[in-house]
Amino acid sequence: MRRILSTWCSREGDGGLEMDLLKDLESLQFEYGVQEEDHCWLYLQGRSRGLMIKACAHATFFCKLLCNLRESLHEKQASKCLSTGSLHTPDDGALKVGIIGGGRLGKQLAHVLFQLVPIPAESLRISTRRPEALAEFRELGIQCFYDNPSLVVWADVIFLCCLPSQLPKICMEINSSLDKACIVYSFVAAVPIPRLRLLLNHTSILRPHYQCGDSVNIWGSKKDITAALQDPVILHATCPYNPAGGIVLNIKWLEGVFYAALNVCKAREMPHLQVLQLLNGLFLSVHFESCGKDGASCPKFQLVDFVSKVYAKNLPQRRPFPWFDLTAVQLKETPFGQHLSTRTALQDHLTQLYCDSFGVSLTKEQRPVVCPGSPSQ
Repeated sequence: MRRILSTWCSREGDGGLEMDLLKDLESLQFEYGVQEEDHCWLYLQGRSRGLMIKACAHATFFCKLLCNLRESLHEKQASKCLSTGSLHTPDDGALKVGIIGGGRLGKQLAHVLFQLVPIPAESLRISTRRPEALAEFRELGIQCFYDNPSLVVWADVIFLCCLPSQLPKICMEINSSLDKACIVYSFVAAVPIPRLRLLLNHTSILRPHYQCGDSVNIWGSKKDITAALQDPVILHATCPYNPAGGIVLNIKWLEGVFYAALNVCKAREMPHLQVLQLLNGLFLSVHFESCGKDGASCPKFQLVDFVSKVYAKNLPQRRPFPWFDLTAVQLKETPFGQHLSTRTALQDHLTQLYCDSFGVSLTKEQRPVVCPGSPSQ
């Protein structure tokens, strides 16, 4: 009956005017029927939505960052092949993303990555126990099946969107198929990084950690997640350094993201000086008025920002960065973490990079104020 009523429409001329008779009907709202003494728990609905939005936003930013990096590496490699007359054809550099789990989070994530990164349909696959329930994605050209090991062999990034009770079995299925360079990005909040490392026998793992405080529901309830991330207010609330909405991201995740980028370059044996030049051009190229016309006062990545001074002193110029254990990066102090915590100018530029990656500009009030020559730079 609801479907019949909601699709009833009246026609005016050649154009149809659809009228949803059930729109905003009070008796169909989530809050209807909740006892007054239980209203104090309704904030959990907003928190759940906020966590979903933040999780999808941060995964999207991570994939955008990797896509841009891999595209630049591909262009450099192709240019080098042309200049040397090499017959070797480099791969196209496209990021291949796999999602294990086709539940609510897995489906929301797939929609967001497909539309906002955007990950092409041929570069996005989903493995789930019920692939027949994902007809909407098959219609988009996204492969949906149930074969976790083959998905892992194919993908560059794997998102774990399963229940904690399902994780041990999934890890047993995939741990022997994981390539060293494949990044496993876990949304299984109940399973900490050391346990994941043990289950997967793998160190290229990212796991965002969120802490919830006093909740202020700024996340809305009407828009889907993809549309919500086009709202400047909501998008700004998802910024890594922004505690808006009562949900705070542990910034160790951001450290892991940049060390993961270094590993992508290490896999291609790119000299560390070229890597730094590439990262500065890709991720610190957005300037503010206070940076000067040539951006001379902008923060720049340096070798000692990622490795110890002793290691940096003994690293030959043409050598690549070492391979980084991403689990250790998120569990221990790192040079980049120390650098990031003391340089507000770098935090501000990364915030700008984050918003720009979604096509949303910071307002004048939200834009950071950077003073040339300040110690933070």
